Amino acid sequence: MILALERFGAWLRSTVVCLCGALGVVSADVADIPLAMSLLVPALLACGVRLYALRRPCLFPLALLWALDAAVVVLTGLSQPVIGGDGANVMVEAIVGISVITFQYEWATRPVAAAALAALGAVVFVLGDVLSSPGHSPDLIPLVRLLIQVGLSRAAYLIVRALARAADRSAAARAAARREADVAAARRATEREYLATLHDTASATLLMVSQGDGRDWSWLPPRARQDLEALSAMPGFETGSVDLGALLGCVPEGEGQARVRLKTHIDGPLAMPSSPGLAIFNGVREAVTNVARHAGVREAELRAWPEGDGAVVELSDAGRGFDPQSVPARRRGISGSIIGRMHAVGGSATVTSHPGTGTHVQWRWHGRAQASQAGDGAHVAGVPRPPGTQAQHTAVVRLIRGRLLYGTQLAVLLISLVWQFTMSLRQLTAYQDVYDPAWAQTAAFVCLAAVAATGGAYLLRGRQIPPRARGWSLGSVLAVSAVCAFTLPPERLTGAADWAFAVVGWHALFLLADLRVRVFAAFLGAHVGLNATAVFLSGAPTAAESATMGISAISNCGFQLSVGVLMTHLLHGTAPAAGTATAREEELRTRERIHEDMQRDHKERYRALTATTVPLLVGLGHGVLSPHDEEVRLRCGVEAARMRRLFAEGDAVLDPLLNELRACVEVAEHQGVTVSLAVRGRPGEVPVEVRRELVDPVAVILGRTRSTARVTVVWTPRTVRVSVVSEDCADDRDTDEAAQAHGRATDVKVTVTRTTRGGSVWVDAGWIRPAAPGVDLT
Repeated sequence: MILALERFGAWLRSTVVCLCGALGVVSADVADIPLAMSLLVPALLACGVRLYALRRPCLFPLALLWALDAAVVVLTGLSQPVIGGDGANVMVEAIVGISVITFQYEWATRPVAAAALAALGAVVFVLGDVLSSPGHSPDLIPLVRLLIQVGLSRAAYLIVRALARAADRSAAARAAARREADVAAARRATEREYLATLHDTASATLLMVSQGDGRDWSWLPPRARQDLEALSAMPGFETGSVDLGALLGCVPEGEGQARVRLKTHIDGPLAMPSSPGLAIFNGVREAVTNVARHAGVREAELRAWPEGDGAVVELSDAGRGFDPQSVPARRRGISGSIIGRMHAVGGSATVTSHPGTGTHVQWRWHGRAQASQAGDGAHVAGVPRPPGTQAQHTAVVRLIRGRLLYGTQLAVLLISLVWQFTMSLRQLTAYQDVYDPAWAQTAAFVCLAAVAATGGAYLLRGRQIPPRARGWSLGSVLAVSAVCAFTLPPERLTGAADWAFAVVGWHALFLLADLRVRVFAAFLGAHVGLNATAVFLSGAPTAAESATMGISAISNCGFQLSVGVLMTHLLHGTAPAAGTATAREEELRTRERIHEDMQRDHKERYRALTATTVPLLVGLGHGVLSPHDEEVRLRCGVEAARMRRLFAEGDAVLDPLLNELRACVEVAEHQGVTVSLAVRGRPGEVPVEVRRELVDPVAVILGRTRSTARVTVVWTPRTVRVSVVSEDCADDRDTDEAAQAHGRATDVKVTVTRTTRGGSVWVDAGWIRPAAPGVDLT
């Protein structure tokens, strides 16, 4: 914004110096033209150098630029006694006045330099007046007018800058909130992918090992090594594109009795981004595994074909089928590994099945357009792209534009009121005898004040001016222009007695600030046309009179029009550009945060697996641990129960603690253990960290139980207790130490007691709720 204001000031001042200087020379006597040109041409050259410095600022030191600006006002002021007459006074006042105004923008970041130039302009103007009229005291009214212009221009700049900075702060606060939401969404999406990968790899492998002996375990070592590789990879950071057809040709069919023969029909290559391609591949792999485990058949048909700029994949089998609605929410094969994966990348997956009729699974990815609209999923350049980028950009632009509009309207309203009730009011009272009739001019003044008061009331309440009120106000302002033009002698128009000519445009600009500048230009054209009509109805003016009126029109209406152009540029050029730059910076910031947080999350997740799961997979993958060993199977059962509890952790249920316990119970039941679960008391809220420490001892005991176990949950107003009794728990010190290490992962104050009597083991985990201040829970 500051750069835009600096350019605006330099171009406006140079334009006014050029036009008003030319009109001043026209109004001068023929004999004085060469001397006047010798003063005005160097001023124009100084303006040219100043404009060139905008393009090459490094070539010109600030001291030289300040000297050039000072030279413009000094040379202009010295031309006043040379040209002489009213035309010289009007020209010098117009050029010096516009200069001291624009200096506040050109030197906005250096207010001392701007104030010094303004003071120099005032001194030069007074000096030129004295030199042009020796023996007469200088006219102080133009000097007061200059000082008011300096004060108003500086105040307008400060108002707009303050609101622009407020918009920046508000946009930064909103961006920070959006960044946190986007990071949380990306982390949730990555967490879902991680859980799906964990379910498809380590959890499934360990569960199969824990469930039995007497199998052909030749497939186990390579699968365990593949599981380790999958767990060490960071989900969500796939880049580039893949050929889905080639991927589907590599779907593992299993080994031995678990092998499923696939009849594959693929149309294409099916090129697509790697994220949806890998999501479909992993989903198909899990679906094939489900066929081997549950369908009761060893054949399935896999088909894939392009659809638009996406793809469709189908897997069908003629097995025993099932009812998808009856699958518990804790089962992750369908909800997480198949459906959840596709939703995360902007696609969809459906499972159709009925008992006795087989199962049909379909994956659809609808191309980049829909993928970019996915709430958590689309990935760009290896990092999840923050969702809603275009909407965020629009919101930022709207915010910046709204604040700039409010600031410019406040500034223009301030100029309108201060100018009307200082300079215009003095002119109205001083020339009452000139007006014909005087009451019309007074009524026009009151009408103009009422327009400003009405618009200001809407503005200060934070509301837009209604179209009907704006229409009536603009009509009133134009009527004021007409009344003042036709009730004043033509030779007085745009002169000292014409109080309305310089102020009417500000009132109209205030009303039309939110519209394009062409609307305001049309109003100014009508305003100047009314005054020109009043002049020409009384006869054609002389060249000197025309030059004087032209200088006044340029210095007033031209300046107002340039401010309108600047406002349009700020609202429709600077605001979108600032919004775009802010949105891009925020997107980069968000991606960096997502990248950092996902890396940290991945390290923490992998660190949590290194104590128990990773050693098991390493041992199974390299043949150090044997699936025929009962102790190995028991350890695998414990880890499978822990993973199932982890999967259940994010379920949206009324009682999360009971939901996680049931997930562990299901694993034990798959291993042939009979488990009874009892709940006493009214469930309450328990933090997730506490739930982990309460359930983990139960998962360990259930994983090592051979036949029967009883799990009890007791709720009281102050405590939560979870206990398990196993009639034949296989004891192992290494497992106990691992469980204790697992329990020390957090600082949660959960007490665990263990009692052993013969082959029976009783473990009790308890947590005391922290009492709120002043609340007695007993």
